[in-house]
Amino acid sequence: MVKDPNKRLEEYPHIIPQIEDWPIYLLHDDRKKFVDEIDSFTVERLNTLYDKNVGELIAKTIYKELIRIKEEPWKVDPPKEKQYWKKIQSKLVDSLDSTESTTDQRNQEILNKIVNRYSEEIVGTFRTKTFLFARKFSTLLFTRLLNTAAARNIWQIWGNRYRLMDRLMVKGEVEKIRSLAKKGTIVVVPTHFSNLDSILIGYALDTFAGLPSFSYGAGLNLFNSGAVAYFINRLGAYRVDRRKKNTIYLETLKAMSNLSIQRGTNSLFFPGGTRSRSGALETRLKLGLLSTVIDAQRSNLQKGKKEKIFVVPLVLGYHFVLEAKSLIDQHLKKIGKERYIKSRDEFYSRRKLFFYAWQFFSESNEINLSFGQPMDVLGNPVDEEGNSYDQYGNLIQIEDYFKENGAISTNLQRESEYTQMLGEKIVERYHKDNIVLTSHLVAFAAFQMLCKQNKQLDLYGVLRLPTEDYLFDESQLKKLIAQLKERLFQMEAEQQIRLSDPISWTEEEILRDGIRRLGSYHVQKPIRYNKNKEIVSNSFKILYYYHNRLENYGLDKVVKLDA
Repeated sequence: MVKDPNKRLEEYPHIIPQIEDWPIYLLHDDRKKFVDEIDSFTVERLNTLYDKNVGELIAKTIYKELIRIKEEPWKVDPPKEKQYWKKIQSKLVDSLDSTESTTDQRNQEILNKIVNRYSEEIVGTFRTKTFLFARKFSTLLFTRLLNTAAARNIWQIWGNRYRLMDRLMVKGEVEKIRSLAKKGTIVVVPTHFSNLDSILIGYALDTFAGLPSFSYGAGLNLFNSGAVAYFINRLGAYRVDRRKKNTIYLETLKAMSNLSIQRGTNSLFFPGGTRSRSGALETRLKLGLLSTVIDAQRSNLQKGKKEKIFVVPLVLGYHFVLEAKSLIDQHLKKIGKERYIKSRDEFYSRRKLFFYAWQFFSESNEINLSFGQPMDVLGNPVDEEGNSYDQYGNLIQIEDYFKENGAISTNLQRESEYTQMLGEKIVERYHKDNIVLTSHLVAFAAFQMLCKQNKQLDLYGVLRLPTEDYLFDESQLKKLIAQLKERLFQMEAEQQIRLSDPISWTEEEILRDGIRRLGSYHVQKPIRYNKNKEIVSNSFKILYYYHNRLENYGLDKVVKLDA
């Protein structure tokens, strides 16, 4: 019997019932030793890469850090940080007046000191009591919000008619992932669209999939808030400071990821690096942390460990995104430069954030979490037992790909190529496991109509058109939706994309549902019905953002307007 990949799943029991047995708990229970491992690993890697140029590496790091402190200071930064780096600079200068052997020794001492400072900053902690409180609080918060918003009555806040599972749709290869989690380590690599992503993914993995807590990165800027910092710091998150671009910091961060995976700790990171500014699925990934997955697998094989590391793509599907307006502004500014005139950003207060959540659930919107086909670290598909298969369906042994002269060996150039291969496979799965929602389809059809009716204009010319002068012809929109549906069903049959159930509705139903969902939050509606029942837009720019979700599928070629 073939399983339906789009079927919504119910809750599963935890595969490891006791939190004290979770790999993330054991990792942080041994935090000091873990930090020492990171220090040793990073220093050894840097010495291998830079050999006699360690002094120059340190000098570049000091230079970049002093610039960061001057140009991008944060409240969360350690006190007297400038003095610290000035002191390090003085020690480096003093070492230059020594003999070569003494200089090398002092440089190693400085390098160890810097690496340890970074590793102590990066590695967080995991506290059982804090985790249990966060789990209960999140459940209470989401459940009560759903009950209240769906009932449209603040006094029904303690009702239980509506469930979070009716809004948070977990679909895909969850049963296989649970099986693989008992045999190895899981690394989830999601798409990234909203600041809601991390909390929703973590909640779904714990509450619905029944998997042990994942290690994940949290931007250091989040620690500026005392309350937020308190919880994040005790929930297994590691701190990521995106201002720090120097090699020593980046290698320390990669070492932390590598060694935690080697210890069997499930991991989650966004390989796109940041939220999608355009609204499109990621097509290019940042390979830094992704390379640590390859490194960890090879290291485990060298130690004689047979447990494999499994990579799981996850595609998030929102009908609308809180930050859509500011994100598309950033995207257009980046690619358009002087051709783009930025509008004033919306202001997002706490009250507005609550209003967003209220509107999201009260309009019966759901979030789709589509867990894709699990793969090994080389991008090969795996079965429920963790066996790897090549593109022809032949069983393969991944250790063979790490051997030279019959033995497992370290070859960073070879592993760099493997990382590139893995990144390409993840992007491929993103597009195949993407679930098309009515809002995606309607936005794509509407913006394509706008562009094809204004062929003489480039993208920026289309976006500058006055919205008040344009009406979307409803009958034409339905025809475009029908054209797109036909192609999408073909693609689904070829396993090139996934479709939500409403895509099988009539064009009339899809159009109305898509318009309702797209217009349920934004003040500037990307598409809506006016009082005369005509279809209009208040923002072509936001409509373009949602259109982009179906970009890179070649769907624009099937859109044909009536003459």
